[in-house]
Amino acid sequence: MLYLNSHTLADPAALQAAGIIAPQFDRTAVAERTADSPTWIHFGAGNLFRCFHAALQQDLLNKGLADTGIVVVDTWDDEVINTIFHDRDNLSLKVVMKANGDIEQELIASVTESHYLAAENPAAGQRVRAIFANPSLQLVTVTITEKGYNLEAPGGDLSALVLKDIADGPAHARHAMSHLAALLLERYQHGAQPIAMVSTDNFSHNGEKLSAAILLIASRWRAGGFVDDGFIAYLRDRSRVSFPWSMIDRITPSPSAAVAAELRTAGFGDTDILKTPKNSTTAPFVNTEEVHYLVVEDDFPNGRPPLEHAGVYLTDRDTVNKVERMKVCTCLNPLHTAMAVYGCLLGYTSISAETADAEIAGLVHQIGYVEGLPVVTNPGIIEPRAFLDQVVQERLPNPRIPDTPQRIAADTSQKVGIRFGETIKQYLAEGCTNELTFIPLAIAGWIRYLIAVDDQGEPFTLSPDPMNDHLQTALAGITLGDPGSIGGKLRPILENVGIFGVDLYTAGLGTAVEGYVAELLAGPGAVRTTLRRHLAAATDTIHSNSKVS
Repeated sequence: MLYLNSHTLADPAALQAAGIIAPQFDRTAVAERTADSPTWIHFGAGNLFRCFHAALQQDLLNKGLADTGIVVVDTWDDEVINTIFHDRDNLSLKVVMKANGDIEQELIASVTESHYLAAENPAAGQRVRAIFANPSLQLVTVTITEKGYNLEAPGGDLSALVLKDIADGPAHARHAMSHLAALLLERYQHGAQPIAMVSTDNFSHNGEKLSAAILLIASRWRAGGFVDDGFIAYLRDRSRVSFPWSMIDRITPSPSAAVAAELRTAGFGDTDILKTPKNSTTAPFVNTEEVHYLVVEDDFPNGRPPLEHAGVYLTDRDTVNKVERMKVCTCLNPLHTAMAVYGCLLGYTSISAETADAEIAGLVHQIGYVEGLPVVTNPGIIEPRAFLDQVVQERLPNPRIPDTPQRIAADTSQKVGIRFGETIKQYLAEGCTNELTFIPLAIAGWIRYLIAVDDQGEPFTLSPDPMNDHLQTALAGITLGDPGSIGGKLRPILENVGIFGVDLYTAGLGTAVEGYVAELLAGPGAVRTTLRRHLAAATDTIHSNSKVS
């Protein structure tokens, strides 16, 4: 059996025998150069990073187009760093699950250092600060999901953690955004060298949100006397600190036991799946799909790796914005969220299996093709309908991708404002939100999901979400079979601009969502019945319009 360690890396014949693609570079030399002159540091040691960002740099290293690796940092889960990275010499196995049934395995060796950044780990803090002080550092990439940027408590005020970070100053950062602000201060204090801060998380205007969060904390530190005006000017100077926008797309589910079994049969033994106390699910291997996109605004004031030679689209901000809106707001992410909440309610544990469900497939079609696609602007580099066709016809139905609605349902409160709110805003601007049925129905499905009882009346466990406790308290007393129990309990949620990006009542949709929730709560089987009713009505409307025309 092969295991992830430096000894296995030194045995290319064994890797070849197991069907694993080996790195084509001198890792020891790369690690030494990275230690002396780091160019790329990444925050967020999750599965997407290992199969995408780390694989990009590996591609460049294999081609001789780069000579340094990536340093990865996590501010959330020490067990991921200790178990997945340190215990395996920072190696990972990327497993691409192809729709035709084949798998492709590659040993990823581009990560040369990994650190858990926290007050209780001062050695890591010292090393990461030294990296930020080094003029050679060109870019910082981030994948910490939407909730990692959130500075607010459910009520809209700054969270207690962020307020403490502000009061205690840069030397005692705890929140991920506070850490990044403190590290940029380190760079400022060591010559104010240029740097690109690249959010590669899945939401609209991600670079803008990263910039805003860091600037808010830094500005509060300025008010408290911890930093000077020059630091604020440094952060605001795009020629020195840039915050490029990006769009990233690669479905990367939690590691699958079925994939682990397949790998063991092929001779790879490092397949234990880890679920940490902080709810990270990971493994020495990463299972992912073959299709992937990364579009990045080409704004790197200290230079960058030649990412275009690894398949990355480098372009201008306007194009990134159009691609990102296409994917995140209409052609993929909203479909995923709708499938997640309704899949949980209807008892599914597989996204690919959901695609064969007539009602869920109809819901996806209506949200994507009927309500989403008409407001998409063609970005030029990727054609929207072709992208949507690929999502619906190839990617979501791929049975080799072991993705679950339960995984995608995590942190939905942090996603709905982007995945549905942006499209609602466009319809609102045109004065035609009355044309929307299935996006409001998807939002109603999420509210129904939060009751934590499926369509058969059986309780289930909600996926992790930072607002679960707050939302369930607000919905307390609402019961399946008693639509009247809704009372006025939905209004504080549906009018919350912090959740949806818009007051749904102001948008003319709040009352409709309330009505849909009531339908979904009518009794066991009401979820299925509600979907059928509205899909049938949509079909009747199409037929009626076609007769008129």
